[in-house]
Amino acid sequence: MSHAITPGGRVINPWWIGLTLTIATFMELLDTSIANVSLPHIAGGLGTSLDEATWVLTSYLVANAVVLPLSAWLGRVFGRKKYYMICVGLFTASSFLCGTAPNLELLILFRVLQGIAGGGLAPSEQAMLVDTFPPAKRAAAFGLYSMAIVLAPALGPTLGGWITDNFSWRWIFFINIPAGLLSLFLTSRLVTDPPAFVEERRRIRESGKSRIDYVGILLFAVGFGCLEVVLDKGQEDDWFGSPFITAFTLISLTALAFAVVWELHHKDPVVDLTLLGNRNFALASGLFFLFGFILFSSTVLMPQLLQSLDRYDATTAGMVLTPGALVIVAMAPFIVRLTPIVGAKRLICVGFFVLAVAVWHVGHLALNADYGVFARARMLQGFGLGFLIVPITQIAYSYLPPEKNNKASSLTNLFRNEGGSFGITFANTMLAQRAQFHQSILVQHLTPANGAYHEWLQHVAGDFMQAGFSAVEAADRAEAQLYAFLNQQASLLSYLDCFVGLVVPACLGLLLAMVIKNFRAPEKRIPVH
Repeated sequence: MSHAITPGGRVINPWWIGLTLTIATFMELLDTSIANVSLPHIAGGLGTSLDEATWVLTSYLVANAVVLPLSAWLGRVFGRKKYYMICVGLFTASSFLCGTAPNLELLILFRVLQGIAGGGLAPSEQAMLVDTFPPAKRAAAFGLYSMAIVLAPALGPTLGGWITDNFSWRWIFFINIPAGLLSLFLTSRLVTDPPAFVEERRRIRESGKSRIDYVGILLFAVGFGCLEVVLDKGQEDDWFGSPFITAFTLISLTALAFAVVWELHHKDPVVDLTLLGNRNFALASGLFFLFGFILFSSTVLMPQLLQSLDRYDATTAGMVLTPGALVIVAMAPFIVRLTPIVGAKRLICVGFFVLAVAVWHVGHLALNADYGVFARARMLQGFGLGFLIVPITQIAYSYLPPEKNNKASSLTNLFRNEGGSFGITFANTMLAQRAQFHQSILVQHLTPANGAYHEWLQHVAGDFMQAGFSAVEAADRAEAQLYAFLNQQASLLSYLDCFVGLVVPACLGLLLAMVIKNFRAPEKRIPVH
């Protein structure tokens, strides 16, 4: 077993560092989904509309997207451990402020601070895990990391619903405080920057080559910030039928295009895009994008589908995600052992194949299926996802030198998060469009020539008349009930279409995995320290 050196010079088991780093990342990823189910309560508590309250989610995602690509550079400027602790401290403090916010404006401001802090946590943790564990032990470390990034979004809706129903929406933010304080204490005691990273910072400072890339920072902040607004608000504002969405799209594309050109010609870029010239790293980034796309879109779709069946409240619907997350947790130790035996490339292929089968299966479930059927379907998805995180992370670092770890973790997390944002946007857009399609098809059958249509109306109208309504009122109520039923059926069919649509990114992942360049087993490589 390898060991790590603490700030006090003590030698400890690196697993203590791994567990310490996972606390804050779990906390941050939990916050990306925990507020979703509490939005109606937040809107009611602060006396605002539900549409306005959605900025509580959007503001966090925008700030998060802005900071993610900059996190590697910020880690180098402040020192990785110091930057990580700043992020944890700011996240904890802003969580307290969110919980005490007296109005929507201040809550949105505090959520922006939360997003800024959260954007630096996952990339810093991943880079520190790579530095703490030698190549032969990294698969196990990534297994621990995989538990956090899958369990947190899955538990968020369930936990958020339970806290809101039993306490207050403010406690979805207050629960971060003890976790944040524990993370700060343990990080200060156990974590230290690796000697190679410290030496690199010293060398850059002494050479005078460390120039702040203000232009790159501004371009990426504007580009990704506007992109996140477009993805989050596009469907709600009718996409390019809205001047607001059109303007933000043009600003985002222009800023990101200029950012790419600028960074490729800058001597000390804030985002090292040359890493994407490494074949395996570029493929891993694409695979992380597809992983995030499928994970986050299906995590949003499944509870909403169950709630549309009218048999489940928000908490119970969210609980259907938990068995799938537990499958991934149970698989992690086995995947760690399988990776050096079977090879990362084969495991990724298996994972995306199982995912394609799983989402196709959900897309063909009967609408009268019970909770257990949906839970088992989610477990099959979890089985597919469990094959991916550890092998993809190993592929990402397979040909990178140690000094690139920090910049690499920033990019891989950016791709995974953007994949999640695109996946949620895909789900919301396809739901709306396919619901309209199915509605138009179903309405075509409601014609005077359809005997079953008239028979059903007469039967329901008769029931209303027996309940004391007049013949005219009974006929109106029967028609209203029929159209409500029609709209529900159209909505449910659109959910199933969305799951079938997820077969496409799963198949793309399978194709990308097939062109991964083989690499030497980690056991044969020289350790980082």
